[in-house]
Amino acid sequence: MLASAVVAAPEPAPPNTLPEVSLQKLSERQVTPLGEAALSIRAADWKHAETANFIYHFFSNFVAAPVAAEAEFHYRLTARDLVKDTAQWERKCHVFIFETDAEWAQFQKKGALDPWTGGIHAGGDLFIQRNPQLRWKGSTLAHEVAHLVVHRFFGPGVPLWLDEGYAEYAGTRGHTAFFRARGYAARPRAEAVDPAHFISLAKLTAARAYPTAAEEVAAFYNESERLVRFLSATDKAGFGTFFEALSKGNRLESALSKGFGTRFKDLAALEREFRIYATKEYGTAVGD
Repeated sequence: MLASAVVAAPEPAPPNTLPEVSLQKLSERQVTPLGEAALSIRAADWKHAETANFIYHFFSNFVAAPVAAEAEFHYRLTARDLVKDTAQWERKCHVFIFETDAEWAQFQKKGALDPWTGGIHAGGDLFIQRNPQLRWKGSTLAHEVAHLVVHRFFGPGVPLWLDEGYAEYAGTRGHTAFFRARGYAARPRAEAVDPAHFISLAKLTAARAYPTAAEEVAAFYNESERLVRFLSATDKAGFGTFFEALSKGNRLESALSKGFGTRFKDLAALEREFRIYATKEYGTAVGD
């Protein structure tokens, strides 16, 4: 299991500070257009640092240091869960850390982001808000790091539901594992799907764009996460094969056959089992 594997390997305490370097001395200085938009906000105040897999741009070192510890943790954890060797990946991901709501709102406007966006992976870079006044930071960073790993090692062919569903699944479990490794009695939790808002798998798996209404967005994310959770629990190795097949352009039915054999002969068979799993505990918080 993901969480237990992490707990068995104690993590070092996060650093109190990150060694800062100038922008000119970073190992990789080129950023994407969205990164340039980020750096134009409070342009004179940005500080910079880097770790094994990430380059950080931030305003406050005491905010960035725990982000660095978490990002490295989630990167290793997600790569391990997806059985991907990251040792040969040399380019580092840029992480842009905003603090206040006003800064984040300004970035959302510059980047033309959806108003509900709390963090984003784009073009191999991460953009997050980390409010220093909030003790519990949520699973956004873990979610976006999962997107990064999927982007790097599976490419752009991953369907939207799988990309977001896996990021939700890995983000929740990774966030919990991070705190369990530090002595907190945390457990991953997920909410069952409201039967009245269940999305048919034909519609869910064919989606190429996010829903427009806020309640539909929540339903899309929730059901996608539950489908990933269901398939991974059914056969962990088979889910990996299924994931790889979809990323390479296989149709859903072909990927199901490669990953799960005759367990799900078609999408209708999968939906019959999944609907029961996804909705049976609606109204209660369920752990993993």
